[in-house]
Amino acid sequence: MDCIFCQIIAKKIPAKIIYEDEKYISILDINPNTRGHALVIPKEHVADFTSLTDEQAADFVKIVHRLAPQIIDILGVRGYNLGLNNGRVAGQLVDHVHWHIIPRWDDDGLVHWSCSQAAKDDLEQTFAKLQGKIK
Repeated sequence: MDCIFCQIIAKKIPAKIIYEDEKYISILDINPNTRGHALVIPKEHVADFTSLTDEQAADFVKIVHRLAPQIIDILGVRGYNLGLNNGRVAGQLVDHVHWHIIPRWDDDGLVHWSCSQAAKDDLEQTFAKLQGKIK
């Protein structure tokens, strides 16, 4: 068992567990972006979000939807980001699907995604690739 999250779930590695049930565990991130940054992790090892079944994905969304507002309410902040990195290029560092709940504080200094305007040609080419193909 090389997966650090599987080891945390098995209680072989200590973690700051803030929630646990039969299917999920939520822990404080040891490298937080902000105070209260938490992870929600399915206990069943699944490498990434794309590998989840539709039922697993729906269940995962429900638990994050339930936990995020509670964390935010308890900490007394007004907003949060949800982050789910899928694949190394997207920043997924552990090959066990997990969802980040990142409380946003007025003074946290965290910069959200930077936005740039797409070139008209790029936008048109991307639209042509996707149009009518998403099911």
